Amino acid sequence: MAFCSVITLSRHCRSPYLHISRAPKLPFYCRRRASAIAMSSASETKLTAPYGSWKSPITADVVSGSEKRLGGFSTDSLGRLYWIESRPTESGRNVLVRQADSENDEPIDITPKDFAVRTVAQEYGGGAFSISGDFIIFSNYRDQRLYKQSISSKDSAPVPLTPDYNGPHVCYADGVFDFRLNCYVTVREDRRESSTNAITTIVSVDLRGNGIKEPKILIEGNDFYAFPRIDPEGERMAWIEWSHPNMPWDKSELWVGYISENGDIKERICVAGGNPSIVESLSEPKWSPEGELFFVSDRKSGFWNIYKWVESTNEVLPVYTFNAEFTKPLWVFGLNSYDFLQKPDKKNLIACSYRMNGRSYLGIVDVMQSKLLPLDIPFTDINNIQSGLDCLYVEGASASHPLSIAKVILDDQKSKAVDLKIIWSSSYISPPIQSYISTPELIEFPTEVPGQSAYAYFYPPTNPLFQATQEERPPLLLKSHGGPTAEARGILNLSIQYWTSRGWAFVDVNYGGSTGYGREYRDRLLGRWGITDVNDCCSCAKFLVDSGKVDGERLCITGGSAGGYTALAALAFKDTFKAGASLYGVADLKSLKADTHKLESHYLDNLVGDENAYFARSPINFVDQFSCPMILFQGLEDKVVPPDQARKIYHALKDKGVPVALVEYEGEQHGFRKAENIKYTLEQQMVFFARLVGKHAVADDIIPVKVDNLD
Repeated sequence: MAFCSVITLSRHCRSPYLHISRAPKLPFYCRRRASAIAMSSASETKLTAPYGSWKSPITADVVSGSEKRLGGFSTDSLGRLYWIESRPTESGRNVLVRQADSENDEPIDITPKDFAVRTVAQEYGGGAFSISGDFIIFSNYRDQRLYKQSISSKDSAPVPLTPDYNGPHVCYADGVFDFRLNCYVTVREDRRESSTNAITTIVSVDLRGNGIKEPKILIEGNDFYAFPRIDPEGERMAWIEWSHPNMPWDKSELWVGYISENGDIKERICVAGGNPSIVESLSEPKWSPEGELFFVSDRKSGFWNIYKWVESTNEVLPVYTFNAEFTKPLWVFGLNSYDFLQKPDKKNLIACSYRMNGRSYLGIVDVMQSKLLPLDIPFTDINNIQSGLDCLYVEGASASHPLSIAKVILDDQKSKAVDLKIIWSSSYISPPIQSYISTPELIEFPTEVPGQSAYAYFYPPTNPLFQATQEERPPLLLKSHGGPTAEARGILNLSIQYWTSRGWAFVDVNYGGSTGYGREYRDRLLGRWGITDVNDCCSCAKFLVDSGKVDGERLCITGGSAGGYTALAALAFKDTFKAGASLYGVADLKSLKADTHKLESHYLDNLVGDENAYFARSPINFVDQFSCPMILFQGLEDKVVPPDQARKIYHALKDKGVPVALVEYEGEQHGFRKAENIKYTLEQQMVFFARLVGKHAVADDIIPVKVDNLD
């Protein structure tokens, strides 16, 4: 392929207290890839070579082909586990997979080849399937319709439940079953009138008979809805709702509606969020087996804790108060941070995950005694959990474990984890690769605000075969995470190890505004996006330079989406970094507000402020201040950050004479899912930084993209 400055690519840790069972048999392509990349063990004498030039078995092929994404998981009535995995080698297709019947068998694909289990509701999706008895209901990616499929018979064909609207114009997510009325209650996003201002409602889909029926609207009128949850008797429904300009982590409301015999909501009550004197973010309402409503709120303390609604007195009571986060921001549907233990004699126990000081924990809350008992498992990062038959299923990871689903067996008293078995992993780490893994260090560094600190995960260069001279300091790649209301998490990520195993230092920054540290930390970004995040990233880089860990003349910055904006803003308004990469990042705040999708259409109102701030913090308006090279990557079907953002900054930098390149991908949306594009993005960043900042040759055979104003 001939490369030009604008490229368009199209489709052509073991715990001492816990027994851990062996992982299941690997898929064939993982075993084959692991064999192909095996390298000789480290020799006693390391080779001396410049940082960034080291050879590594963690190639871009390994990163792009073996790392699968997890799209949610659940169990059926027999206790068998099902999960959605996104496969880069199948253009990112989302497949529902069932746990193998025995350890020696391969997991079973449930989704037929012509289907993909994925919803694009609110663009970020989530909550794309539910299981009841011997069938599932799922959202199909291509047309966004709901389908019903038997899981008891092999090769069962999915049957559509919702109408065909001549395209993927109506999306569904976060559905649950109403067994009393035999229907499926779900959030619906209707884009038929407007793709940027969709109408969101809670609807009911009749499951009686086999015909396609128009869903019945149960709740409407607000901007957004999530978590429709039916009580065990089918008489009450809880849900979360919020309105512009708030995001769900800013301010939301929890409601309960009483269901009539014909399925309508006959009356409703606001349980939490309606009191103007209490600003709170509500999440994850859930009915206990006894019919009591629990939920998560950050009222008063500023930390997301578990609460309980006393219906008889309409009171909200804390279940357990702790300066830790028991949920995370509602970017995707279907969060499940806590669950009730399925033991009749232990009805007052809640299994939960919580996050504190950059680490996740698994625990059991005794509701009656208001007591929290931590469980010892090897995961330091936990996303979702679900109670199974005499076990817990946990989605987690650590610095030495890739993202996985584990089955955790508890003792009879539900006070200890006695066995842990890995059911699924996002990637396979072969023995030859393990010695190349860099372990992150959680660092706390001072910000520009006196007495204030921020946090980051620092990964030093690690390679058993190579070393640099004692005088040399490694180049640094700093990553600014997306969101911006999100969090960097110190887990085993092969895309990070790709850099560190080649001799780069890498730091993943949790700037002010990140989650995981409470509302006060999260609110540091209000009115200051483009200031606090940029300052904190620069402060982190300077801290590492002053600590002697990295080379101050070879500092680079990268980020995706909001992180791409921070990278662009850092190069426009600061002189800390020498080059940058923006993956589907924001260059023009005013344009983003006008063009982005409904969920984030007012997000900037609280993050930026008035019109003057929109102008003053948009990198596109200050191209004259850019002097550092920049490479940009953009999906052409991105509805969150439209492609025009990347094109604007590319042409402006090109005209100014700054070294710049733009790579565009056909068929990619917000975030890259195809293996070939993930690989190309990683390799081109590596060679771009090596040529323009690192001043070293790369060990891999990479043909660099043509850089304007350089080549």
